[in-house]
Amino acid sequence: MALRRKHTLAVTLLSAILVWGAASLPIAAEATSSAAATQSGKKPEASYWHNWTDARGVSHMTKCTFHTYALKSMSPPAGPQWQDLLSSGKAKIISTIQPAHWNGAWHPDPKVQWIIPLKGTWFVQAMDGTRVEMGPGDISLGEDQLSRPDGAGHKGHLAGNVGEGPVTLLVVQLENEAPTAGQPCRFQ
Repeated sequence: MALRRKHTLAVTLLSAILVWGAASLPIAAEATSSAAATQSGKKPEASYWHNWTDARGVSHMTKCTFHTYALKSMSPPAGPQWQDLLSSGKAKIISTIQPAHWNGAWHPDPKVQWIIPLKGTWFVQAMDGTRVEMGPGDISLGEDQLSRPDGAGHKGHLAGNVGEGPVTLLVVQLENEAPTAGQPCRFQ
């Protein structure tokens, strides 16, 4: 029962972040607002950055879209909200604060994981050279576990803080989700 509660918490938390992010944060510039979508009957969309690995073991950052939303109540009698169930299974939720000037060096993600910046700005640079800066309202899926060292010995991604202050992240590790190769934007 405790595992089921943790799974439900993880799915609920990620769903809430996606719904809140789509309506309230910078992602709203790209997303259709829930209210407008409800009135027009059109499903909303929201985006995330996917750090994925190709068949050669090179990591990439690709902007992807969530777009399979269903309008329903998460807990009746609460009103309906747009939901997109991305994964179900065991998850670990970690709050992390990267100190000022944090540098993560080159490394692969430890698990397939959603990373949601709550405060501050950080960056991820893939092996192909693509660098993305993310802050509150952005979402990232880290899935570069199958990367292989390049000629310079780089494997996975380079990450670090942008600016002078600390960065607060919420990390949702999908415990039973196996990493894939060659499948950018696999969560839609």
